[in-house]
Amino acid sequence: MESGSIKTPLVNNDQEEARTSSSITSGLLLSTSVAITGSFVYGCAMSYSSPAQSKIMEELGLSVADYSFFTSVMTLGGMITAAFSGKIAAVIGRRQTMWISDVFCIFGWLAVAFAHDKMLLNIGRGFLGFGVGLISYVVPVYIAEITPKAFRGGFSFSNQLLQSFGISLMFFTGNFFHWRTLALLSAIPCGVQMICLFFIPESPRWLAMYGRERELEITLKRLRGENGDILEEAAEIRETVETSRRESRSGLRDLFNMKNAHPLIIGLGLMLLQQFCGSSAISAYAARIFDTAGFPSNIGTSILAVILVPQSIIVMFAVDRCGRRLLLMSSSIGLCICSFFIGLSYYLQKHGDFQEFCSPMLIVGLVGYVLSFGIGLGGLPWVIMSEVFPMNVKITAGSLVTVSNWFFSWIIIFSFNFMMQWSAFGTYFIFAGVSLMSFIFVWTLVPETKGRTLEDIQQSLGQLS
Repeated sequence: MESGSIKTPLVNNDQEEARTSSSITSGLLLSTSVAITGSFVYGCAMSYSSPAQSKIMEELGLSVADYSFFTSVMTLGGMITAAFSGKIAAVIGRRQTMWISDVFCIFGWLAVAFAHDKMLLNIGRGFLGFGVGLISYVVPVYIAEITPKAFRGGFSFSNQLLQSFGISLMFFTGNFFHWRTLALLSAIPCGVQMICLFFIPESPRWLAMYGRERELEITLKRLRGENGDILEEAAEIRETVETSRRESRSGLRDLFNMKNAHPLIIGLGLMLLQQFCGSSAISAYAARIFDTAGFPSNIGTSILAVILVPQSIIVMFAVDRCGRRLLLMSSSIGLCICSFFIGLSYYLQKHGDFQEFCSPMLIVGLVGYVLSFGIGLGGLPWVIMSEVFPMNVKITAGSLVTVSNWFFSWIIIFSFNFMMQWSAFGTYFIFAGVSLMSFIFVWTLVPETKGRTLEDIQQSLGQLS
């Protein structure tokens, strides 16, 4: 953030630069809104299995193992496309990649809606995975590349906001709509995004990678406004891309260079901890979690639906004020405490002690868990992932980190029902321990990136010379 209190010619120029390059324009808002429609689709797809579980298992005769596979096959599909998401986004562009993801998702939702056996059901869920696997990489990268540094954290967190909105809407509407109708309704946002993508620009950094200088300047004008001074930003983007091109011989070889060890540990570590604290299990099986504890699932999921969006809005505006580290550490501590309370409620219920406290403790724990996850570990790992890797390894690093996230998610989603059968309270005590490890990890290894350019962050990590 630039200071404007000293009246010197140099500072006045800096003030003018901050004013012109850090404004929120209609072009920036439109581009971000269209991109995060994909995040809404992601949220709907991730949480669809929660309200649909009982009816799908009943009507199609699925076992717990069958439904666990159906729920988790989306993450397998996500792993496949995530492995190539960086390369796809680099070759055809960020905008075209989002368009392809919509095609996959529409086919997936239609297959689920019209499925009459588990094969077509699993195929549809797998295609949803193909679509959201691309979304999970390209949306945060696109937003980070089009947004001024002063607003990048908040705008990037809008990715998490729309994911939360998708989860919230699915939790709420799932109490009223049949699972087939729910799948058909979920295909609508994909079609809307496909149309709107024709009205937003490509990423400036992608245009610079391919030497499309005229389009680069036109795009920056659209994003920064007609009165914005884009010359310095355009020159900085060109310089960074050119430096990365000169230094890059092999994406994989460069990625595992020692100078990238720190950001690689940060990216992979945050994705592992994000999933192993149990977050995907709550999105995918919220109704079952309430049912297992003897709490009405329709009431419980509606409560979660009500709190998801407001807490995401608050965090979106706080992320560039409080900083990434503080929010991540607060999130980790909150998850640790809330997971312990959820586990304790299951423990007391099993042993017949203090039964009158079990349901209130469960709902408080789950609400606190969702709030804690939303303020940090929910969206900030993706924000930081898009910030710490330089252009020459962003493709390979982004794909590796995204694939890892999907793999860790698959482990949790597939194993969660079996873990709950083993020990419900033990499962959440494990999640509490992982959340405590998250706090230690962030405290010791994750730097603050608030209010810094991507180039400054990468230089401070020793990636740019």
